[in-house]
Amino acid sequence: MSFVPEFVDRDVRAVQSWMQTRPDSQSVATFTPGPGIQKLALEFDIQRLRDALDECLERETFKGAMQAQGFAALPLTQRPGQTEWTDNDLSGRYWLRADERYVEEPREASVPEAEFSEFNPKFSGTYFEHVHRELSKRFPIGRTRVLSKDIYNCNSWHRDPEPRLHIPITSNPGSLFVVNHHVTHLPADGSVYFTDTRGYHTALNGGETRRVHLVAALAYDPLTE
Repeated sequence: MSFVPEFVDRDVRAVQSWMQTRPDSQSVATFTPGPGIQKLALEFDIQRLRDALDECLERETFKGAMQAQGFAALPLTQRPGQTEWTDNDLSGRYWLRADERYVEEPREASVPEAEFSEFNPKFSGTYFEHVHRELSKRFPIGRTRVLSKDIYNCNSWHRDPEPRLHIPITSNPGSLFVVNHHVTHLPADGSVYFTDTRGYHTALNGGETRRVHLVAALAYDPLTE
């Protein structure tokens, strides 16, 4: 098509210039580090992670009141002796700007991460117990959950009280993680990713298969003003 504009201004010249460059459609299927999302040196066996997921789901099904909205959780840690989990245990405090007022508001009650110090005995002996033990040797680990995101699904745009470690178990190239202005794919290859979810963030699954991550909250003392 040979289009001749009726007049040429700054906007026309800008669009014509942008049309001369093809967007990158290759690197978006890989991990790109950026502010708030970094890959650790620590790695786990991806096949054993997937086997552990299957084994745990044979013992217990995903929980949570938001399963109809595509979000479900499997609690790997608990308060000592805990036998029941509230929806607040599975989700926890977060903040968001929900409407055109752009006012930040809290949702749900705060969860004391350090209380979730015991590995869930229902999943004792699985590879997930080994993962939790290795993480706990290195970091103050709070709630550790397996989080599932359905296809064509997105979390709210929110921030949490603490950062998280993510270990993708099943993923697809359309599964993305966004922290503030940085977005990238987290491949399910046994890698461990630091995600600074104290910043505004979301996880989305734009693919045709379920996205499942092991997610461990980091229970460091909060920064003081």
